[in-house]
Amino acid sequence: MTARSRVALGAWLCAALILAFPIVGVGRAARPAPTPKPALTSVSVSVDRARPGASVPPDFLGLSFELSSLHQIAGYAESGDLVTLLRSLGPGVLRFGGGSADTRVAWTDEATPRPSWASSVVDAQDLRELGTLAARSGWHVVLTIGLAHYEPAAAAREVAAARAALGEWLQGIELGNEPNAFAQHGLREEPWTVVQYDAEVAAYRSAIEAAAPGIALAGPDVSGAGAFESWGLGEVITQRPAQLTGHHYPLGCEQVPAPTIARLLSPSIRRKEVGSLRRYMSIAQASETPFRLDETNTVSCGGEPGISNTFASALWATGYLPEAMSLGVAGINLHGNPANCGGYTPLCAPTPEGLTTGTLGAQPEWYALLLVRALIGDRPLRVVVASRGRPNVEEAAFAAGDGRLHFVVVDDDPPGARGVALQLRVGAGFRGASVLALTAPSPAALSGVRLSGRAVARDGSFSEPARLPYAPDRRGVITVALRPSMAALVTVSPTAAAGRRVQAGR
Repeated sequence: MTARSRVALGAWLCAALILAFPIVGVGRAARPAPTPKPALTSVSVSVDRARPGASVPPDFLGLSFELSSLHQIAGYAESGDLVTLLRSLGPGVLRFGGGSADTRVAWTDEATPRPSWASSVVDAQDLRELGTLAARSGWHVVLTIGLAHYEPAAAAREVAAARAALGEWLQGIELGNEPNAFAQHGLREEPWTVVQYDAEVAAYRSAIEAAAPGIALAGPDVSGAGAFESWGLGEVITQRPAQLTGHHYPLGCEQVPAPTIARLLSPSIRRKEVGSLRRYMSIAQASETPFRLDETNTVSCGGEPGISNTFASALWATGYLPEAMSLGVAGINLHGNPANCGGYTPLCAPTPEGLTTGTLGAQPEWYALLLVRALIGDRPLRVVVASRGRPNVEEAAFAAGDGRLHFVVVDDDPPGARGVALQLRVGAGFRGASVLALTAPSPAALSGVRLSGRAVARDGSFSEPARLPYAPDRRGVITVALRPSMAALVTVSPTAAAGRRVQAGR
């Protein structure tokens, strides 16, 4: 068979099989076949394996909750599904903060009565339960200490209690949530700049150091990359934090035009997201300080029903997390509320009884976390993409320590668009690939999310199905067909000899 016949056969198989299966690999051709014009767009992906980036940190994955949820979340240490769910992702970081940290929640102990402005409190028992949750799950904690109500002495007692309760599981503290916006929200009078903020942080740190020496600081926890260029730089110069932090929401709840699924998954939003991450990372890399995006999700203000709780949120997260990994971000915390299944949240309780008992369900974004957990410890690779047409497709590539290659591909085009014939040009030394597909009935689907046809059990367990092998052709190209509105993790395995060489070189 000629080379031209093999290529034609591969294209025909892609076009035929994509109609019946959500994802399919095309290997070496066996015999000639009719060659109708395929309804697929060809996308070629090559990787530069000579210059991999830094390894994805083991605690890259994280969840973020309002401080007002701490009592509820900590109570799941001894009951419910949360511990098992967290373990299913490996180690990670729980961050407690959000707007409630400065406006609704206060610390209380024998020396600190509950203030009139607080609608809820955190006390030593809450922190002890949180310590149990951290130890049982293997997840560390970043705790936000309120700054809007200026009380350095109370803050010092709170941090001392947190260290006593959490011990090694307390990764660090933040002072204030989005302090750059305090004046905008009536929490400070103008002028309120990084200079005034720095003076208050210095007073807090002095009191905390006296009560609990050596606690790591994370900050400045700003609302976006625009503020970070001054506030992050100021934090680095004057406070020397152990970790820089900030937030990102691709869509705003009060934007005009209103948020939509199409906008969330659009190339223009993706370009803005990459630009935002690069602004964060420019200061982090120049100062040699890790940066963690410790609060992010789809639409601000708690999310938008019909967008934030749909399969579209999983497609967004599956594309966004690998992009952040590739740019060197130290970690990402997806913000959520276990009591609000209609907004953004990776996990939620579908009933009031479930919220009480900790019977949580996996929302679409949880499936994205399950897919990208395979990238932990990998090193990002630069990709070169060429395509015919302009498909709305995201691609990222990573090298594992055992010689495997991981490709994460997200087709953000709507149903009815042309499918994609993804050509992974891996070259020699690889014996084939397997595919884990992330699918749902549509981007707007509220249920039916699956990883290669399987759902997450209520207790957090997930039995990964066997993956069908896809062989490369003689040019070292592995072709995978994708339908619109789906994502996939493609794992390319080295030959036995190549794998041994990688192991020997580690």
